[in-house]
Amino acid sequence: MSKNQSKMIFTACTLIAGTILFQMGIYTLYVLMGWDLTFNLIEVCHSAAKSLGLTSVEYMLDALVFYTVLLSVWKIGKQLFTARNTYKKFLLYEDAQLTRELNDMYSKGKRDFTVISCPAPIAVTMGFLNPKIILSTGLLNLLDENELEAVVYHELHHKIHRDPLKIFLLSLFASIMWYIPILKWFHKKYKIVREVLADHYAIDKLGSSRDLGSALLKMLKTGRQANLPFSYVSFADTSVNYRIKYILDPLTEFPLKLPIMLTITSIYVFFMLCVLFILALL
Repeated sequence: MSKNQSKMIFTACTLIAGTILFQMGIYTLYVLMGWDLTFNLIEVCHSAAKSLGLTSVEYMLDALVFYTVLLSVWKIGKQLFTARNTYKKFLLYEDAQLTRELNDMYSKGKRDFTVISCPAPIAVTMGFLNPKIILSTGLLNLLDENELEAVVYHELHHKIHRDPLKIFLLSLFASIMWYIPILKWFHKKYKIVREVLADHYAIDKLGSSRDLGSALLKMLKTGRQANLPFSYVSFADTSVNYRIKYILDPLTEFPLKLPIMLTITSIYVFFMLCVLFILALL
């Protein structure tokens, strides 16, 4: 899997869902606050339904728009609130000495890492604009020095590329726009690609996949992975089968094949929107 595949998936998903969500947001402001609209796809569809006498379609379209917009606001707010509170709780269990040592070693004194006192092996990257890496004393006790270094580089890759934010956006689009099923597929595949690329970064830094593979197997054997109530990326809870294949053979390719039925269904949704748009212009 390549960086190009990662960019392609993220770009395609954000263009499709981002454009629709933006149009819905503008239309919602138009309805609630009386904003003037020079052009809005939702208003075009609404006008087309009205001109055809399809009152029920008008109501359904409005319901879908308000549902999508309100759900997105709710999920974003919940995400920010829960992540902030959870990070504060993590700080209550912080091991200050280990945190300082890890930041001095890998972050040149910056506070990118937080080590918490917890017997379970935890390695997660959380946060949007300035992601933080959370490691547990259970993880440090489980892994040897080289294995820990592999995990650190894996998580640093997620931090550098702000993967928690990107994965959350795709997760948000997939959940609020369930009527465009290809978005869920994009989200799933994007998580796989990002994990494999993070593994690639760690392998490149260490010059071998041995320690990364050993760390992954040790964490899987413990069977006590983190399950946090917000969006994050974790070292050992995503795309395990793909990652093991890649670790065993870094030259392995995982071609991305669009699912036929999901693609057809998603195209049909767009087609219906275009039909309404054309009818409005006639």
